[in-house]
Amino acid sequence: MADDLNTPLGQDRKPGRSKLPRLVPWAIAGALALCLAVFVGWAAVVDDPLGGEPIVVATTEPSAPAKAADDAAKAKPEAKPETKSEAKNEAGADAKPAGEPPKTPPAGMQSVTIIDGGTGTRQEVMVPAQGGQAGQAGAGPDAKLLEGTRHGQVPRISVEGVRPLAAYAQPVADSATDAKMPRIALVVTGLGISSTTTGEALKLPRGVSLAFAPYGSDLERIASRARGEGHETLLQLPMEPFDYPDNDPGPQTLLTSLAPEQNIDRMHWLMSRFQGYVGVANYMGSRFTASDAVFAPVLREVAKRGLMYLDDGSSPRSVAGQIAVANGLPFAKASIVLDAVPTPNEIDRALLRLESLARDGGIAVGIASALPVSLGRIAKWAKTAEARGFLLVPISAAALKAKAG
Repeated sequence: MADDLNTPLGQDRKPGRSKLPRLVPWAIAGALALCLAVFVGWAAVVDDPLGGEPIVVATTEPSAPAKAADDAAKAKPEAKPETKSEAKNEAGADAKPAGEPPKTPPAGMQSVTIIDGGTGTRQEVMVPAQGGQAGQAGAGPDAKLLEGTRHGQVPRISVEGVRPLAAYAQPVADSATDAKMPRIALVVTGLGISSTTTGEALKLPRGVSLAFAPYGSDLERIASRARGEGHETLLQLPMEPFDYPDNDPGPQTLLTSLAPEQNIDRMHWLMSRFQGYVGVANYMGSRFTASDAVFAPVLREVAKRGLMYLDDGSSPRSVAGQIAVANGLPFAKASIVLDAVPTPNEIDRALLRLESLARDGGIAVGIASALPVSLGRIAKWAKTAEARGFLLVPISAAALKAKAG
């Protein structure tokens, strides 16, 4: 206690804090406010639509050739309109006016125009001209065999009872050796999309039948040319597969989820794409062709319109045969898919199996896609078919025989 009383007052006072640290935040805030005020004022006064974006201005000079050409153009006097004779002399003796039709095909040949549906590219193909019945079959579709729908013209049986199948069927050539020799019908599918493969298919022997997809351009012209070359034509109908819609055949596909009237309306759209075909064939359709409820109305409509139906043989669950028999529909089914393995050796083996089936049953049907390798092997096989004892026939011959049997 004595120490506390004797200690001088004010000796334990703490030193006061400096006021300088308090001024630092205020100084920073003031500087930022000043910067903001300067920026706003500059933006309001300065006319700079790019907002200060960096700009580089560079001066370029035209290249020497371009500059020389430009100088020559300026120095050249105004050109006078050319006369026809001057234009001819300048272009050469072989020049043709724009829009002049192509040269007339050589004797015994005719020009076939193929249009690629994807690119629109036109390709002129020279093929041997045909006469006789085949040439008549290649004429335009018979108006008596057409019926108007909201989608366009579709096939029908004429008032005289003529069916498109009979009207557009190609004649079966008589064999020079044996009229009872085994017969083989070959069908190439997927045509009308690629101009290259379609042009190659038109070169196949006339007994080969050609099936066209409904999505190509200028199908009427191409199919008419095919008939003129002695080929029977078919329309491929896209049908629902089991893995739809992951695997989509294309627009207007016939679906199990639609009512019969809706599927028939879609089929009319497909049927209106071109005319002159003897019948229709499925494209895909493993699910659709397995359902009698949705498939039967479609095939009854096919029979009503005087056509045949070709089952491509891809689905073992297809009920097409039973429905066809019940409705008097001419029907054929592919015995073998020739290019299931698209290699030359495997296609040749498939053709040999097809020959064996034809010997056993009198007639057999082979189907192949429009692959270059398939077209090449079929063309080679067809050259020696008759010499080996087989007659190549159009697909209608197989369908009519199946109905009669």
